[in-house]
Amino acid sequence: MLPSEDIDTPRGPARIDTDLPARPAVALLVLGHGAGGSVDAPDLLAVRDTAVAAGLAVIRVTQPYRVAGRRAPAPAGHLDEAWTAVLAALRARYDEVPTVLVGGRSSGARVACRTSRAVGAAGVVALAFPLHPPGRPERSRAAELATGLPTLVVNGDRDPFGVPESGSTVQVVTRPGETHDLRRDPAGTADVVRDWLRRHRWVAD
Repeated sequence: MLPSEDIDTPRGPARIDTDLPARPAVALLVLGHGAGGSVDAPDLLAVRDTAVAAGLAVIRVTQPYRVAGRRAPAPAGHLDEAWTAVLAALRARYDEVPTVLVGGRSSGARVACRTSRAVGAAGVVALAFPLHPPGRPERSRAAELATGLPTLVVNGDRDPFGVPESGSTVQVVTRPGETHDLRRDPAGTADVVRDWLRRHRWVAD
């Protein structure tokens, strides 16, 4: 892993943690964290390890509000603005990498979905996508998954935030016994992501 590095955004500095494969990367996977969490969540680390082993460069992005030491999340527009700025910087830095994939867990998955078209992503990995606030299914966020891009959603079957339904471009995998934190079997979650990457040929031969 390379040393952590700050990237300026209109909402303050974001932080990136970069892990590169042993050979030239076949794709770049950029991951965001949950609202009150960090980029060291077990599912994010497991996906990082699996993706790097499959030949991808993985960059985990800490939003400016977390870099500043705040736990309460910034407004959605601020999150999207900072994320988009980071992706622009990363695309310029890794312009030789042919494919950019975006994703994250919970709030980070929502940001990745909302901005996926704007940043030129080829696909989205959404871990613990929060379909609705707990106990409020009428406040569905399913529309955020309608990016038109290949999208993988991995949720636990005991997630109080709900589980989305699969669609034409959205594959939903429900992990038995998992709640919103996906902590019970991070390696199994990462295996689901690896299989999806292979199906779309976003891994090294």
